[in-house]
Amino acid sequence: MTFPVVGMVGGGQLARMTHEAGIPLGIKFKLLSDTPQDSAAQVVGDVVIGDYRDLDTLRDFARGCDVITFDHEHVPTEHLRALEADGIPVRPGPDALVHAQDKGVMRAKLAEIGVPCPRHRIVSDPVDVVAFAAEGDGFPVVLKTVRGGYDGKGVWVVDSAEEAAEPFRAGVPVLAEEKVDFVRELAANVVRSPHGQAVAYPVVESQQVNGVCDTVIAPAPDLDESLALQAEEMALRIAKELGVVGHLAVELFQTRNDDGSSGVLVNELAMRPHNSGHWTQDGAITSQFANHVRAVLDLPLGDPRARAPWTVMCNVLGGDYPDMYSAYLHCMARDPQLKIHMYGKDVKPGRKVGHVNTYGDDLDDVLDRARHAAGYLRGTITE
Repeated sequence: MTFPVVGMVGGGQLARMTHEAGIPLGIKFKLLSDTPQDSAAQVVGDVVIGDYRDLDTLRDFARGCDVITFDHEHVPTEHLRALEADGIPVRPGPDALVHAQDKGVMRAKLAEIGVPCPRHRIVSDPVDVVAFAAEGDGFPVVLKTVRGGYDGKGVWVVDSAEEAAEPFRAGVPVLAEEKVDFVRELAANVVRSPHGQAVAYPVVESQQVNGVCDTVIAPAPDLDESLALQAEEMALRIAKELGVVGHLAVELFQTRNDDGSSGVLVNELAMRPHNSGHWTQDGAITSQFANHVRAVLDLPLGDPRARAPWTVMCNVLGGDYPDMYSAYLHCMARDPQLKIHMYGKDVKPGRKVGHVNTYGDDLDDVLDRARHAAGYLRGTITE
């Protein structure tokens, strides 16, 4: 019996955890990584070191792979089209992935299909930013480079034309958006296969600190059932309309309408396993990583339902305490149900080096356990 080979472009923690999900299924992985020290390169057996921006490197890597997928969205769109022309299945394909690569393309497509988004348009210079602000409620305005931003990078909140100059120095188009007065951030995670089967995970609350995801609560507390259903249906519709294959994360703003009701606006899209879905490793019947593997291979998708009433994921960020292993004794003894996931990364201040998952029947308890463990591993909590 011959098992398929999944070619994963990108050697970060998402590739590492996707590979882990494929191991019980006997799925073979081949990895294109920037360096041998990358998170996934430490654990995948078949690793090619090379530049994903070079087409010849991609073509050489793709030989022997049954499908190509990604742990980031940065591979040039034209390279993906070339791989498809060579007969290599690319999932998600370039026609879908461009909507996660280019925020301007994404906003235009979502508007075309009637998905609610913040007021926005491409702006040409700081003077145009002032005009955009005047068209709405004035400053502040959010500016985003259309390509390359993540974890708060490539995003600015500006209050004047002078502050608006910085984003244009990158030499790429800039998207202006209204600064949404949102209640909280949510995320709807769905997975879709080539033949159209799709599943939706419970909608979660995502809490950010300095533009980086800090805590995810599954399901989102006190979320009206009709709004949760609306968010799930919206994510499934986006996946279908854009032709997504694999995991899609739809980051959302929950807003408050004038009549007191709530709505949602789409903030960002990610077409790969996503930080807001890490809770599924221990809190769902089938994790986002396992379902992504199933989807790109066109296998039947697994059950996305939660295993417990509440699951909380907290990111472990690097701080001034590099010896995280010594903290295991305390964390594991304090909470035998705690799930720790480390990425094999060197500890640097503010860098995502791992995450923890907790679950249970009482949300306050589950939150406390997750935050304590993440803080203790980082060194900000010492007792």
